[in-house]
Amino acid sequence: METTQQAEQQRSARQRRRQLLEAADRVVLRDGPHASMNAIAAEAGITKPILYRHFGDKGGLYRALAKRHTDALLDALRTALDAPAERRQRVEATLDTYLAAIEARPQVYRFLMHPAEDTQLPEQGFDVGRHSAPLLRRLGEELAKVIEDRVDLGPGSEQLARVWGHGIVGMMHGAGDWWLGERPCSREQLVRSLADLLWGRLAEVSDRAGGPGF
Repeated sequence: METTQQAEQQRSARQRRRQLLEAADRVVLRDGPHASMNAIAAEAGITKPILYRHFGDKGGLYRALAKRHTDALLDALRTALDAPAERRQRVEATLDTYLAAIEARPQVYRFLMHPAEDTQLPEQGFDVGRHSAPLLRRLGEELAKVIEDRVDLGPGSEQLARVWGHGIVGMMHGAGDWWLGERPCSREQLVRSLADLLWGRLAEVSDRAGGPGF
């Protein structure tokens, strides 16, 4: 009986947490980096102390939202990499998937990468780099695993795959951040230009024997 009750409590807690994250998403879509714990609590129909009970502070809520959106982005990137197409087309599709994601939900992107700094509101004044850097590192490590599984990089392949993974993520983030702010060209033009930059070594290496291909 206790086990059944515990399982039900855990399911209820997971459901409640998911509902709170969905409420937070709605506020972030509206307010972007200026989304506050007060606004999120109001959207969820609860008090701020209850929100703190679930996430601890704004940093805890940020990490939960970052995981939610990073998981979805990684799934989309893997789908692009697994598409039945030539390697160059899949490289472009992967770059486009990332850029399309930040273009479709720019307020979410800005909340994750450019949280508002406001000394009048302590809950918003947390270190941007301390929170956004782990998100980028996770993307880099995940891409490194994909590269190592699919491409024959020869001796030292694990280290080189990590260099490539983090380098590609850094390039996508830096170029995407600039492009989203200034819109100096179309998304298609940016994708082609970034693919040209990457294509030198990617065009030369072979797929790893027995791997899914890249």
